[in-house]
Amino acid sequence: MTEFDFLTSLPSIAPEIGLTIMAIVVLFLEVYLPESQRRNIAYVTGIGLILLAATPLIWGPPTGSGVTAQDMLYWGGMVRHDVLSQIFKVMVLLAGGITSLMAVDATSVGRKGEFYLILIISTLGACLLSGAADLIMVFLALETMTIPLYVLTAFRRDDSRSAEGGMKYFLFGSFASALMLYGLSLLYGFTGQTNLYVLAEYLSTSAFASQPIPVLGAMVLIIVGFGFKISAVPFHFWTPDVYEGAPTPVTAYLSVASKAASFALLLRFFIAVFPIELVLGDQVIQNFWVGLMAVLATVSMTLGNVIALAQRNIKRLLAYSSIAQAGYILIGVAAISSQEQGVAAVSFYLFMYTFTNLLAFAVVILFSEATGSETIADFAGLNRRSPWLALMLTVALLSLAGIPPAAGFFGKFFLFNAAVEANLTWLAIVGVLNSIVALYYYLVVIKVMYVDRSEDEDKPIPVSTSSAWVMGIASVAVIILGTFGAQVIFNWAVEGAKSLFLL
Repeated sequence: MTEFDFLTSLPSIAPEIGLTIMAIVVLFLEVYLPESQRRNIAYVTGIGLILLAATPLIWGPPTGSGVTAQDMLYWGGMVRHDVLSQIFKVMVLLAGGITSLMAVDATSVGRKGEFYLILIISTLGACLLSGAADLIMVFLALETMTIPLYVLTAFRRDDSRSAEGGMKYFLFGSFASALMLYGLSLLYGFTGQTNLYVLAEYLSTSAFASQPIPVLGAMVLIIVGFGFKISAVPFHFWTPDVYEGAPTPVTAYLSVASKAASFALLLRFFIAVFPIELVLGDQVIQNFWVGLMAVLATVSMTLGNVIALAQRNIKRLLAYSSIAQAGYILIGVAAISSQEQGVAAVSFYLFMYTFTNLLAFAVVILFSEATGSETIADFAGLNRRSPWLALMLTVALLSLAGIPPAAGFFGKFFLFNAAVEANLTWLAIVGVLNSIVALYYYLVVIKVMYVDRSEDEDKPIPVSTSSAWVMGIASVAVIILGTFGAQVIFNWAVEGAKSLFLL
């Protein structure tokens, strides 16, 4: 980037600039607003993040037949501004905004300005991660997103479960980050390059043609780091305790924004650094990591769904559900040979998953605040206590299960279709069988809400205006993405996939 490129480069980091300004505003509000008015910080943060989600759409990436990969790189090649980064930035910003509005009703975080400040910083890291195109930016953005989440997980200092979850998340996360950093440093040591789109060129030289083991070793270390971030088996051990111990708004944000940004980077990293053209030894290097992703998908889906069957706490159930969801999404990653279809399926699934999971956690927040319980059995009679809450949670659970007309149906359809097109029919079959298993434990929760009886059925659960808006918007989005809106978003995802393959 030359000095004359400064203004044209600003759109590539417009959301990040907005988030920085928002962080300063929230910091001043925390200092100067009286205690009685600090609830308004949640509204400022939530509405601000949702409005910022429009910036990637207003100042979109360069498009057209004449656009090259070089035209999408900004700030010395540190950031890539393409349609895929646009999609994931919108996703992350919407997740942050909805989470902030959900947090209003959470007594542990609702009036604490520092919570929203830390959330904004994590969102800033997630946005940078969505478009990171350099090893240095990859690691800095990843830690900018993750370190605030360590703090937020342990935010309830008077709750031992929160402290335990935060400590486990920090220890596992630090270990995974160290392994990933070592893998990244090996790639730099082999090539002397840090730009993702240059590394493949250097890895294809004769120095590695007959000795692929060092490169494969670096790849495995990096996959360990990614596996932790997306909570894939066997790197999932932190997930149940963190989901249960963290304040529920933090769990909601962690389950969607962190996962979405990590998958955006995973797609970009492996397609750019280890493309189909890269041959080391006697094999195409992409075949190695695609096979590894297929194995991770199978194990994550199966283990997540089977263990979820035995859960009695709703947040732990959603934690194991999240592990299984990571397995489904990895099907799209493994189906990379289907080109645009696999990447587009991953993008669409994460887009619908964002609204679906936030809807589920919005209900959990209201229920736990009113009853002090997160046990599934205590949801008995929710339909008679609060019909709308029961309906909202039902919509979310049916979407997670992949039942039409909820968005999860098309999400799974696109993933399984991509697997079939990539000649991974066996993986699609495994996904379908796992979806049947998952349907059972989702229906158990629905059965408890509508069939089981409770002594507290005459005690309605209050719903604030902000929570009603959050659930209303999220539920409408889930239904739209499961009906006539699915093709619109999927077409956008296909454009994102095409931009990603423009190397």
